[in-house]
Amino acid sequence: MWSTGVAIERIFTYMQARNQSKLFAPQVAKHMKDGRLKEAIALSSSKNYRYSHLAKVVLAGLQEYQFQQESGGAATLTREDLLDTVRRSIQRASALTASDLKKGVSALATIGSTAPFVGLLGTVVGVINAFQGIGAAGSAGIGAVSVGISEALVETALGLVVAIPAVWFYNYLSGRVEYFNVEMDNSSSELVDYFIRKTA
Repeated sequence: MWSTGVAIERIFTYMQARNQSKLFAPQVAKHMKDGRLKEAIALSSSKNYRYSHLAKVVLAGLQEYQFQQESGGAATLTREDLLDTVRRSIQRASALTASDLKKGVSALATIGSTAPFVGLLGTVVGVINAFQGIGAAGSAGIGAVSVGISEALVETALGLVVAIPAVWFYNYLSGRVEYFNVEMDNSSSELVDYFIRKTA
């Protein structure tokens, strides 16, 4: 139940991130093309885009660039140093956002890999109990062991019922996280290119 709950929450979060980022990208691109950085920052920090992974990355780069401009850092830093400062800020935001997107996903991998073994352990314990029952009763007929073994095999089935959806959700969510990481890398690269052109 816990793994299903995590999967549903992550799927909802990823859907929001994708939808909000689709709306965010063209709007922020328009502000930046027109040179309106303050409006781009306001848009990036808007609550309407709180799930957007792109908004978080773009906001970090824009805020760092604006901070350097307003604090006079842009005048004292070389162009390369200014771009490196902005690039590091973007990289930190990308790492934090990627970590936030992965929250709970690794637990699905753990559940998926351990649940069959927990089920197998239950089966082994059940079979041992069944054979101990045979020894205590002194009869070795199939009827004496069939109930115990069938109850023991239920444990393996339960382990698989837990593991299969957990592994499926883990693989699906890992693919989504990888896709978001590629999007963030592309946005980071485009933002740095924008600042290179702006400072040229």
